[in-house]
Amino acid sequence: MKSQLKKELDYVDATRKKRLEMARVILGNQKLLRPLLEIAFEENNTTGSRAAWVLEFVIKKEAPLLYPLLDRFSDGLKEVSRESSIRPLAKICEILLMSYYLPGQEHSRPPLTERHKAAMTETCFDWLISTKKVAPKAYSMRSLLLLGSEIGWVHPQLKGVLEQNYATGSPAYQASVRQVMKKLV
Repeated sequence: MKSQLKKELDYVDATRKKRLEMARVILGNQKLLRPLLEIAFEENNTTGSRAAWVLEFVIKKEAPLLYPLLDRFSDGLKEVSRESSIRPLAKICEILLMSYYLPGQEHSRPPLTERHKAAMTETCFDWLISTKKVAPKAYSMRSLLLLGSEIGWVHPQLKGVLEQNYATGSPAYQASVRQVMKKLV
């Protein structure tokens, strides 16, 4: 199953159309979700990135499908170093945390444990202080903003990192920082 999925991922490119087509395949056969997640974390190459892109689209449509795999998801975050894989994984973290913390999401609230939240906190800080592009940093800072509503030390640490890197950040990074800082005050 996994080797066949890898072959199918070869036909996925960065276009929204191709990612959505493959996400529909996964949604149509949910047994493919675990192998997709494994490929995203095991493969630090284009196949892993493609798997991460598709995973993001699947989670945007049906986040609860990931809930039985939250242990593997949270453990796998630190395994990924490829920029094109990190962006969709950072977005998935934000989606999960919004569902967990924001009001009105009780019907689809993920069963996040302290272990899951700790892994996301650590990884989001790593992505935020790295030389990654703006998108994963923006997703990470918004995720940390949510996590900080429960984990007391996160907001002061986040504020310090954002203040320290604001002046050297791109205009897009600075815009994201300003949005987050308004909510930190």
